Amino acid sequence: MPFLPAVRRTLALGALAGAGVATYAAWEARQYTLRHVTVPLLPPGHEPLKVLHLSDIHMAPDQRAKQEWLRGLADLEPDLVIDTGDNLAHMRAVPVVVDALGGLLDVPGAYVLGSNDYYAPGMRNPLRYLLPDDGKRNTSTPQLPWPDLKDSLDSAGWLDLTNGFGTLTVGGTRIAFAGVDDPHLKYDDLERVAGPADPEADVRLAVAHAPYLRVLDRFAADGYDAIIAGHTHGGQVCLPGGRALTTNCDLEPARARGLHRHPADSSPGDDGSSWLHVSAGLGTNPYVRFRVACRPEATLLTLVPTA
Repeated sequence: MPFLPAVRRTLALGALAGAGVATYAAWEARQYTLRHVTVPLLPPGHEPLKVLHLSDIHMAPDQRAKQEWLRGLADLEPDLVIDTGDNLAHMRAVPVVVDALGGLLDVPGAYVLGSNDYYAPGMRNPLRYLLPDDGKRNTSTPQLPWPDLKDSLDSAGWLDLTNGFGTLTVGGTRIAFAGVDDPHLKYDDLERVAGPADPEADVRLAVAHAPYLRVLDRFAADGYDAIIAGHTHGGQVCLPGGRALTTNCDLEPARARGLHRHPADSSPGDDGSSWLHVSAGLGTNPYVRFRVACRPEATLLTLVPTA
């Protein structure tokens, strides 16, 4: 029939376009990018602090380009490192992650873990990120050696903020921290960290892997100056221009990555509001390394005095 050649051409063009998008998405997932963000939250008169925010590394032993890029971040000479979890993607990833962090482990640091530190990744369709968070958690895969990762980070002197508090003095600035275990797995224990943020500290930072609204609301209400999180992959598969379609949690897509306020309509100085920084992260599921309009990233946050 005369329309069959046209149908075949259409199908062939569709397959070619799909293959082109997949090739591009695989390439973009390896285009590691350093973001620079300035956050005005230090008291007047304090020197700026460089804070390196790492998240969602999802490391496997064969990802040598990622390891080399991560190792090079030590050249930034940050004053502080904050790691918001999902470092692992393989049973043998812990020594690889520790080696790639390299000189960063000599810098003061704080961390929480994410679901993909606890449980091995499985095959999944990357387009699942386009679906709303369904509340289901994958805990059926084998457990990863997260205690070994924890031991390595603790041995380096990094603060473990798993449902707890900590304090560091960095460059003459006293920073009070609070953090929760992974909200995506519902491991967060907000009651353990509830209460007003330390009024004696110069800066109060809250840390979580996944930016669920219940966690953001609690930390903002308790007076934390900023909340640092990851998990969203920035949407991972985005529209042109980086517009996220989903966050894999209940945070709205407009705040899937970058610096924002929480609550979203608040301004600096509002009672019960905080800065919110969400990292798009460095990795993906290792079986489907796709990103579209959302390059993998680490962020150098420069904390400066308020006006």
